[in-house]
Amino acid sequence: MKLLRYGAPGAEKPGLLHTDGTIRDLSGLIDDFSGAALAPDSLAGLAGADADALPVVEGNPRLGPPVAGTGKFICIGLNYADHAAESGLDVPPEPVIFMKASSAICGPNDPIVIPRGSTKTDWEVELAVIIGKPAKYVSEADAMGHVAGYAITNDVSERAFQTERAGQWTKGKSCDNFGQIGPWLVTQDEVPDPQSLDMWLTVNGETMQNGSSGTMVYGVAYLVHYLSQFMTLHPGDVISTGTPPGVGLGMTPPRFLKAGDVVELGIAGLGRQRQDVIADA
Repeated sequence: MKLLRYGAPGAEKPGLLHTDGTIRDLSGLIDDFSGAALAPDSLAGLAGADADALPVVEGNPRLGPPVAGTGKFICIGLNYADHAAESGLDVPPEPVIFMKASSAICGPNDPIVIPRGSTKTDWEVELAVIIGKPAKYVSEADAMGHVAGYAITNDVSERAFQTERAGQWTKGKSCDNFGQIGPWLVTQDEVPDPQSLDMWLTVNGETMQNGSSGTMVYGVAYLVHYLSQFMTLHPGDVISTGTPPGVGLGMTPPRFLKAGDVVELGIAGLGRQRQDVIADA
């Protein structure tokens, strides 16, 4: 299934993308995609519903992030060997973990907002893992049973805030509209191998990133297992698993976003995003 949330920010309704291309309203079956609604039995119930009988959503509504109530937005740094190389850094001996504020989360086509004082706002196409069942001290073999599905994220980053200011990376990762997620939460049955997905990103039509999740250092199952050793993962938590090479910071000379740019990105089977770049007021 391709599950989604549509409507104005803060007032999104649950829906799904039907095989005929229409959006179907799920609000008669479920309140929202959060908490227990993401559990395996809940998703199985939705899969058994008659999609043809669900109300059609007319028009072209805004899509919000496909999951609600995210408590933790966990990111993995330097998780692609080729991206680590372009950053001039070694592959880490364990996953590099940092947090992105949940207030950064927005819809897949909501704008990238360049924050005040920014000079180095950058892009990163990433595969997101959405947790569906609590995970604490889970084994790698059992980890996938805790995953609701997958989505695209753009881990937008302000590199000067991230690396040139004192402290950790969080403040360079957490600005408003620095966490586009969607367009859909794609359930596991439609993604038989999350480690073989083509990924791409363009700026103003020019290809910047063209990689594959197959070059991840630490795969999805291992990351769920690993993170669960340090913190309980709850339904709705998002793990953004790292980016392939081609970010602006790694170019010679470096290249960063400016107001008026258009960023488009996608992952095979998970859809695509489009964002206008604007300056914060």
